Amino acid sequence: MKQVYLDNAATTRVRDEVIEKMHSALANCYGNPSSTHGFGRTAKTAIETARKTIAKHLNSQPSEIIFTSGGTEADNMILRCAVRDLGVDTIITTRIEHHAVLHTVEELESECGVKVCYLKLLPDGNPDTDHLAELLKQEKGKILVSLMHINNEIGNMLDIQTISEMCRDANALFHSDTVQSIGHYTWDVQKTPIDFMTAAAHKFHGPKGVGFAYIRKNSGLKPMIVGGAQERGFRAGTEPFHNIVGLEEAFVLAYEKLEKEKEYISSLKEYFIKSVKEAFPKAAFNGLSGDMEKSTYTLVNVRLPISQEKALMLLFHLDIKGIACSKGSACQSGSDGGSHVLSQLLSPEELKNPSLRFSFSIYNTREEIDYTIEVLKEFCKDEKAPMIT
Repeated sequence: MKQVYLDNAATTRVRDEVIEKMHSALANCYGNPSSTHGFGRTAKTAIETARKTIAKHLNSQPSEIIFTSGGTEADNMILRCAVRDLGVDTIITTRIEHHAVLHTVEELESECGVKVCYLKLLPDGNPDTDHLAELLKQEKGKILVSLMHINNEIGNMLDIQTISEMCRDANALFHSDTVQSIGHYTWDVQKTPIDFMTAAAHKFHGPKGVGFAYIRKNSGLKPMIVGGAQERGFRAGTEPFHNIVGLEEAFVLAYEKLEKEKEYISSLKEYFIKSVKEAFPKAAFNGLSGDMEKSTYTLVNVRLPISQEKALMLLFHLDIKGIACSKGSACQSGSDGGSHVLSQLLSPEELKNPSLRFSFSIYNTREEIDYTIEVLKEFCKDEKAPMIT
């Protein structure tokens, strides 16, 4: 049976070079980075080198990079500390953010009395910037705007330069969940006035369980995890040295190969869209995921002309055929609640047709796409369900 992995927005295959780097670290660099002897100094030096490497690519200061267990911890840390330490009493966000943000602001609202304002969404799924401007003007007190750069389900890309400048001009803080874009797009935090960003290594062919937060210098945030002097005292706990060097290796390779790999992955997405349109003329692409210019090159979210009853077996059928994709975010797997993103964009009737997210990487091929389309065609054969568009 073929094995086709088209769920790269959930996690990616670790590069061979990253595995080799991590294996060497585990075998040879086992000293505690906080120890003052040679074994510890070797590990500590490698961690600080990784920090400098990341900072150089982002055009930030090394001290502005804090290693975390991933994007979820980084989002939680930034949002909670902004309320606790900076006096943020209003958070502006949308209802289609990752749950790492949504659930955190909901708790801050109930536990700390923070006012949460949800931006209106345009029909294509992008936040309404006119509404943002209105809220920035009318809300008093300390404001934090939290908007993800690339939506992990529909692939919409935020005009992050415009949003960051709007926040700066309004003297509001700006946080962006950039988990789906770090490693896939270049960044310059000196040109884009963003205060806080987050990243996870496993989204760009690195290991799971490690990421980082970018926290602009002199932000005023204080530690959320205490008990040690690690990460310049900002995040206590012995550093996962092997994961950090793996993150660095994946990060370096992602940017060394960025243009070539972006071109290849973009060609796969374009081919997939073309193939879907030919095989399923009534299919629809959710959000802007079917637009090569206005969405990320890494994923599509397609709504297929299949009845609600038959759709219940679709993911199971694909899995049996060796094809991995997602009904929505992988973070929601096992939930019967459906996609919180699509529920904000589609009508109840449109939601009756199944939507699937397919996401691509350098390890995918056109042949895999052809196989996937054939499996979908066979499954949908003789389907008479109306397509709601």
